[in-house]
Amino acid sequence: MTGPARPFRKRTLLRNPILWTRRWLLLHAGTAGLAGLLFGGTRAVRAAAAAAETGPGLLADAVGAFFQKQYKRMSAEEVQAALGRIARSAKRNFDTDIEVRIDPPKPGTVYGYAINLSKCKGYRKCVDACVKENNQSRDPALQYIRVLEMNLGSLDLSQGDHHYDPELVPREGKFYLPMQCVQCDNPPCVKSCPVDATWKEPDGIVVTDYDWCIGCRACMVACPYHARRFNWDEPTIPASELNPRTHFLGNRPRHQGVVEKCTDCLQRVRRDRQPACMEACPTGARIFGNLLDPHSEIRYALEHKNVFRLKEEAGCEPKFWYFFD
Repeated sequence: MTGPARPFRKRTLLRNPILWTRRWLLLHAGTAGLAGLLFGGTRAVRAAAAAAETGPGLLADAVGAFFQKQYKRMSAEEVQAALGRIARSAKRNFDTDIEVRIDPPKPGTVYGYAINLSKCKGYRKCVDACVKENNQSRDPALQYIRVLEMNLGSLDLSQGDHHYDPELVPREGKFYLPMQCVQCDNPPCVKSCPVDATWKEPDGIVVTDYDWCIGCRACMVACPYHARRFNWDEPTIPASELNPRTHFLGNRPRHQGVVEKCTDCLQRVRRDRQPACMEACPTGARIFGNLLDPHSEIRYALEHKNVFRLKEEAGCEPKFWYFFD
């Protein structure tokens, strides 16, 4: 038996016609059998009709999206076609021209992150910068970074408060612990994905092909760091706030029904820029760099500070460290 069908939303299909139907088929066909395929076929017809109403260009994009392969299996020509569809979709939805890049990992580079907890004051400037840089939904609100207000002397995450008032920090007897994707070297989210929609890149960043994600949320269950976010509704971003400098595996606009997460701002770091959260930190608490470079600031911190990682017992080998001065 399949669960109840979600209500048909013409707006959703116009934003991502056919694609949502393909994901629905991938998710349900195995358990629903012929009935699921027939129902999915009905939705495909409706999606095609919705696309056709606005012209042949949108319908062509809908058909192309339906048959789009997983990112790693696409030819160079197919990738370029997918980039064109993404750019045209953004133009339709936001009336904005965006750049969608596919910058590959830099050779000889594995990224790592460290945070000096003695310097973090809980201002949450990193959260705001991350939302803007990575085109995260404003309504419903979605944020990759959580900052926990913790009691001094304790690392009990269950007692951390991420609903504190940032206007009242820092508070006496407290310290502040930012959390985000830790880019595991042994990522359980990758192992749990049934359709190979997420994987670890050679530079250590765990990425997601949003067009291949079926929204089953197995990766969210597998992640011990609560680092992944699911789009329960259609993400909303004011057109004036859309960041037009995007990456296929990073901050391009996403759609309802897919999981997303921090990618260390790969659209920036693969072009020799700092992650937005690090750039925005007013206290200099954040350190990011190449773990393979013996002269990098991150290597200096790891070699000269008493660093620790969260939930080491999970065996995920996170590339994200903390320390106190």
